[in-house]
Amino acid sequence: MTIVPLYAGLLALWFLALSFRVVQMRHVVSLGDGGNPELLRRIRGHGNFTEYVPFILLMLGFLEASHYPAWLLHALGATLVVARLLHGYALSFSLQFKFGRYWGTVLTFLLLIICGLLCIYQGIMAPVSPL
Repeated sequence: MTIVPLYAGLLALWFLALSFRVVQMRHVVSLGDGGNPELLRRIRGHGNFTEYVPFILLMLGFLEASHYPAWLLHALGATLVVARLLHGYALSFSLQFKFGRYWGTVLTFLLLIICGLLCIYQGIMAPVSPL
């Protein structure tokens, strides 16, 4: 595998940035969000990433292992990076970037649909090897 690790690495760096944004505010509240709206946004930006990215990367890994075309894997991986940058920036770095939150969500859901359908197709259409 050579394609999915590229996107996993890029996303790991963005995850680190989102994590750091939460840690920066831990001087205000040590556990939870303490009702602080800015800290809550940062926590949700970080948490939302962890809710979607691993599952989509897993599906991309299945698709790469199934020898889907490199152009398709790069398109899906790049879209995931863009989607999560938009969404993470909108939640963790900005109060008024509705464009990022909206399109980050739309692209993430689109990836869930496309990757999910491709994985279902692969599961149904893959030849079964005899025992």
